[in-house]
Parts: sequence; structure tokens; C-alpha cells
Amino acid sequence: MARKISMGARREVLSTVTERYESAKRAEKGRILDALCATTGWHRKHAVRALRRSATVGPGRMEAPGQRKRRYGATIKDAMTALWEASDRVCGKRLKVMIPTLLPALEQHGRLQLGEADRDRVLAISAATIDRLLVDVKIAASGGRRRRAGFYSAIRREVPIRTFNDWNSPVPGFCEVDMVAHGGTSVAGSFIQTLTMVDVATGWTECLPLLTREGSLVVEAINRAQSLFPWLLRGVDFDNDSAFMNDVVVPWCREQKLEVTRSRAYKKNDQAFVEQKNGAVVRRLMGYGRFDGVETARVMGRLYAAARLYVNFFQPSFKLKEKRREGAKVIKRYHLPSTPYERALAHPKVTPDVKKRLRDQYRSLDPVVLLAEIRATQDELGNRVDRRAGHAGDLQRAFTTTTPTSAATFAKTLGKTVTAGEPRATHRRTRRPYKTRIRMPSKLDPHIAAIEGWLAEQPQLTALAIVGRLSEIQPEEFGARQHSIVQRLLRALRRKTADQVVAAAPLPGVVDGSGYVGPDPPTAPLVEQAGKA
Repeated sequence: MARKISMGARREVLSTVTERYESAKRAEKGRILDALCATTGWHRKHAVRALRRSATVGPGRMEAPGQRKRRYGATIKDAMTALWEASDRVCGKRLKVMIPTLLPALEQHGRLQLGEADRDRVLAISAATIDRLLVDVKIAASGGRRRRAGFYSAIRREVPIRTFNDWNSPVPGFCEVDMVAHGGTSVAGSFIQTLTMVDVATGWTECLPLLTREGSLVVEAINRAQSLFPWLLRGVDFDNDSAFMNDVVVPWCREQKLEVTRSRAYKKNDQAFVEQKNGAVVRRLMGYGRFDGVETARVMGRLYAAARLYVNFFQPSFKLKEKRREGAKVIKRYHLPSTPYERALAHPKVTPDVKKRLRDQYRSLDPVVLLAEIRATQDELGNRVDRRAGHAGDLQRAFTTTTPTSAATFAKTLGKTVTAGEPRATHRRTRRPYKTRIRMPSKLDPHIAAIEGWLAEQPQLTALAIVGRLSEIQPEEFGARQHSIVQRLLRALRRKTADQVVAAAPLPGVVDGSGYVGPDPPTAPLVEQAGKA
């Protein structure tokens, strides 16, 4: 109740009990204070002060807050501003140490002339008071912009850090979570994000598309992923993205009894497991193009629905076994490649019921059918890449049937189109029509014949000399600013003349040495030639 009562209601309660509190005995006053604190949520000392203030002013009226007498006036503020500028604008804690050195120097040069009392106040001022006095000065110095702390910095500080070496072979259920942006070459506007969740123990990977980077959508995606993982989630490890470190995601995870941790800022290796899947799974499936819109998100959902089964049940991956350093060399050893499904079956902490359910699901899957569905959805996404939402109505529907005939048809194409190019349409570069350059008219066009005549008479003529002659003809059109365009024209004309000279020159006779009839050149060593002689 104390958190829901409004300020107006608190004032009404206070004015009601003030008169009774003043006329009550000591024991009765204690009971009134207890009831007032329970109703308003105030601290006991604050309630006592409020009752006394209300009794002095009168019930139903509010006393203006008392103003302390200022100890540091305009003179001290002006002195601190000068000292702050003389210190090269350092912080208050550093300026406090520099004041005994800077103050005599400024007095010596006539910048400060302080009385004895003001000088003692400047020398005794604290670092916190310096910062308070210089708040508006610093804002004005920075151009009116005030630096503010990150909105979610408090929540981020509450979440403990977990590095790569802190996992220590966890049980299945602890996941690393990250986002992959599908913004193409620009992050402007709204585009689809992929939420990637990787189980640290088994490598089980779940990917879900998000329309935007929003905390509520992250919560829905994690809740959806909980139903996709074969086991219960036990913990989530985020990076420092504000889409995770906010007042929506972190409290929800704690309500779900999930252990929440985060990586260090700018330390990608702290989330090595999910960073590996971002490239090996998400980028391999989606490429680096831009995707946006609800319909595209639905197609991505179908792609991830097929890919999760193909990746987790049929695609083996490496997992680090040990890593040691020998001098400057880091030696890594890996386990044999295995699928997340195989790691789950071999893990002792996975229950027999979960293993049985995974085996039954594995027997019902066909990797060729799954790959056919993946390629079909990639073809549709390949038509949507880099297209804005709402402008893809003429696109063909994705191939979604899973009948044995379609799987057999797809299987017959495997291995026969290896040299045809990239099989994943999301990785193909879109062919754009070549735009023919249109030559814009130049003010030199009417004078090209005259310039060619000048060059024929004086081949060594420079661009400055040509500009000078043109300015004599049309002074309002030509001047020193036209030097660069005349220089380009001069270079093109001389190249054209050189090509004409080379094309018109007669070809020489035999140039390969076969027509030479003179004596053989002395190519043998001198000793051999002397012996032959």
C-alpha cells in the first residue's frame, strides 16, 4: 500500500493526524507514527519532521523548503572557472590537487585577486563542490550538450560477468545468446535480426527471427526457444547489447529462474560458442544481405524450422577439448566432430526420456528432404534480399512440399550443378542493370577544332597557355578555374594524336633475327674460342 499511495493522499493523511499528534501523549504519538509510516511508506524520522512542519505551517498548507546560505558565491565560482581553464579542464578530483600550485600563478599574473577569506575557501573547497560549481560551465564549454550515463548501465552492472574459461563443462540448459543483424551494408532504418541461442554443453542451436531489436520481442523469442530445446533452460549468457541489458529481459529471465550472466565489453571470445554459430549457421544460411518486413520474417521462420533439424541432427561440428600455450604458440586440441544430437545422447545429465524422444525424432527425419526445404526457402529469400517491405508481391511462393517425389527430384540434382555457381540464393549477388554514362556537354566543345589547330602548330602548348587564349576570345566564360578541364581535354587530344601516329607508322621488316646474315655473335667463353682457334 505504501508504494501505491499518491502524494496528494499522503498530504491529506498528514493534515488529518497532525492535530491529534500534537495533543497526544508520548505513547500515543508512537502509535500515530507507526500508523503513518505504515500508510505512507515514509521513514520514521521523515514522518516526525513532516508532522512538525505541518504543525508549524498549519494543516492543509505546505511550507516552502528551507534554503541553506550559500558558502561559495560568484567570486569563488569565477575563481574556480579560471583555475579549471588553467588546468586544461581536468576533473574536480585532479583540480583539487592542482589548486595550491595554480592559484599563486594566477595571482602573480593578475588573473585572480582574492581576499583572505575567499582564498581560504578556494584552498579548502572539496572536489565534489568543484564539480557542482562547474556544472553549467562545463555544459556551456561542450556546446550545450550534457554527457549522460548509459540508460541501462545500472542494470548492466547488476549482471555478473562470465568469461569463456568460466563455463567448466556445464550441464545442458546453459545457453549463450546473441543477435545477428540483417541490415546489409547499412544499419539505417528497421531490419530483421536473428536471435541465436547455443547450448554450451551440446552445441544445440536455435535461431529465431525478430522484426526489430526490442526487449519484449527478445522475451517472446526466448520463451519460444524454451519449447524448442529438448531440455529446460537453466541459464542465459548475453552480451552488453541494450536489447538484452534492459528492464524487460533481465527481470523476466530472473522470474523464470534463469541464471543471467553477460560477457565483457568488446571481448568476443567470451561468447565463442554462439559467435561460431553466427557464422557457421546464420550467415551461411542467410548471407549478408538486407532483409525486412513481416513476410520475409515468416519465410526466415520456415528456413530456421528446417535448418534447426538439419544442423542439430545431421551436421557434425568441432568442440574444443583443451588449449595450452607454449611460448608464443597456442596449441588447441578438439574432440572428434559430432552432432549436437550425438553429444546429447552421450551426456550423462540428459534424462533417458529426453534421449528416447530424440531417438524417435531422429528416425523420422530425412536430411535430403530438410535440405530441399532449406534450398527452397533460400530461393525465395534470394528474391527478397535488399528489397523493401511491401514491394515483393510478385515473388514466387517457396517450395514447401515434402513429398517423396520432390525429395527424389531434388536428390537427383545433387552433385550435378557443382560448377553452376553458388547453390544458396541468399549468397548470390544480384545483377543490376549497367547504367551507361551520359557525357554532359562542355563549354569547350565549340573550341575543340581551334585547340586542335593550335596544337598542330605548337605541340608543346600547355593548358595554361590554351586557357589564356580562350580567355582572350571569351573572357566571361574562361579563366583560371577552367584550367583542370582544359588539362583533361589536352591529355585526351594528345593521346588521340599518339594513337594515330602509331597506327599510321609502317611496320618494319623481319624483327625476330631470322634475316640476319652476319657472323655469329661471340657467345662462347673466350677460353673455348681460343682452343678452337
